[in-house]
Amino acid sequence: MNDPLRAARLRPGDAVRVGASGLRTRPVRVFLSALGIAIGIAAMIAVVGISTSGREDLDRRLDALGTNLLTVAPGQSFTGGTSHLPDEAEEMIARVGPVESVGATGRVEVSVYRNDHVPEPETSGIGGYAARLGLPETVGAGIAEGAWLNEATGAYPSVVLGADAAAGLGVHEPGALVWLGGRWCVVVGILRPAPLTPELDSSALVGWAFAEEELGFDGHPTTVYARADEAAVPEVRDVLAAPANPAAPNEVKVSRPSDALAAQEAADEALGGLLLGLGAVALLVGGVGVANTMVISVLERRSEIGLRRALGATRGQVRDQFLIESLLLSALGGAGGVLAGIAVTAGYAATQGWPALVPAWAMAGGLGATLVIGGLAGFYPALRAARLAPTEALTAV
Repeated sequence: MNDPLRAARLRPGDAVRVGASGLRTRPVRVFLSALGIAIGIAAMIAVVGISTSGREDLDRRLDALGTNLLTVAPGQSFTGGTSHLPDEAEEMIARVGPVESVGATGRVEVSVYRNDHVPEPETSGIGGYAARLGLPETVGAGIAEGAWLNEATGAYPSVVLGADAAAGLGVHEPGALVWLGGRWCVVVGILRPAPLTPELDSSALVGWAFAEEELGFDGHPTTVYARADEAAVPEVRDVLAAPANPAAPNEVKVSRPSDALAAQEAADEALGGLLLGLGAVALLVGGVGVANTMVISVLERRSEIGLRRALGATRGQVRDQFLIESLLLSALGGAGGVLAGIAVTAGYAATQGWPALVPAWAMAGGLGATLVIGGLAGFYPALRAARLAPTEALTAV
């Protein structure tokens, strides 16, 4: 007896070629369908990449600036008024064992102008502060131009401007004169931006001795900055209030500036989560586009399906053809989306001066998501194509 006829088996490579042939015949439709997938994946990759790059930049900045800076400031008094730190607060804090360095500033009620012709009611928004000589080393503030105050300049009308204060006054180099507290002061230095202590950016800093003798400064520090041993920061934070103001430790506020940067990063991550959701919606819309393309493809190619079935192709082979076609279409969009997301991340990171970083899991997850979307989008059209009877498909107009 003769062996029964058996359907020819397609090797995986042949099945992929047959699926790809359907894409080559409709390039414009394929491009538009893949574009929907690409937009969704690009949005998701860009959100993850930009968020990761920003976090990496923050980590690098914190590593450079240190997370062991603590600030001590007066809080509310028992009666609800503003408290103040005693004159000895800086010295007392320096005696705490794990504290490595201490610096302080004190608010001076003066106005700062570029010249003496500016009307007094027009405030410049620049705060005047007395500063201890060890302040830059403690807070990590670098000098952009000139030099910091020393024993000599700190006793005379000399001033160091924060980055924003210098820009606001139009001072770009040392040697300029500014009108501070009703007298001329020479600018001896300009600070770089200080991420951990942004209040210094808009400040005009004079010597402690000069402020007490010439500007009516009462000598009470407004803020004391303390660097502590990294391993002991939480413990030091808990005990600093007592040495800062032994008579009323409850009227002292102790904070950690790096926590503010971390909170800002957390807010950025929350926004990133929202954008990630929008990217997922765009990806879903792209998947619907792929499904629509495949359904139309089945309707348009019924005669091709009937001919293949008449020539011996099984339902499984027809189903696999359209399923592979859907997967290839989605993979094409996914690959383009990953590349676009990487390009967007690199471009944005370059404008911000960040290191460009896209996690490998995000790229792999993006491609994996496109394959899942492609499989789901092509499943129904593939089943529909496989269920077409050869006679029905060949006679379809």
